[in-house]
Amino acid sequence: MNWYLAVLKKYAVFSGRARRKEYWMFVLFNIIFTIVAVILDNVLGTAIEELGYGLFYIVYGLAVIIPALAVTVRRLHDTGKSGWWIFISLIPFIGAIWLIVLLATDSQPGANQYGPNPK
Repeated sequence: MNWYLAVLKKYAVFSGRARRKEYWMFVLFNIIFTIVAVILDNVLGTAIEELGYGLFYIVYGLAVIIPALAVTVRRLHDTGKSGWWIFISLIPFIGAIWLIVLLATDSQPGANQYGPNPK
């Protein structure tokens, strides 16, 4: 949970580097909170029937989209890639797989052009 809160504290910080643990713990808690939001939408009746989600999901999604992009860019920086590599996910199927590979790659040892190694 501390990793999730650390990402939220760096709400729109796109510079620097993020460890694999920081990124993947944020992803894990983000998935958990998204599932909780969808369940709340359905239990409380705020879900749009055609979609299956509603108010809570939309508010949560809008609240975390900037920190999610920021931690993804910082994670790419940690592997030595520019944040612009996030757009590789726009290539159907292969792009998303390649982005996941980049995000799962170990950090560049030592400092790089984006800052010192966060380990």
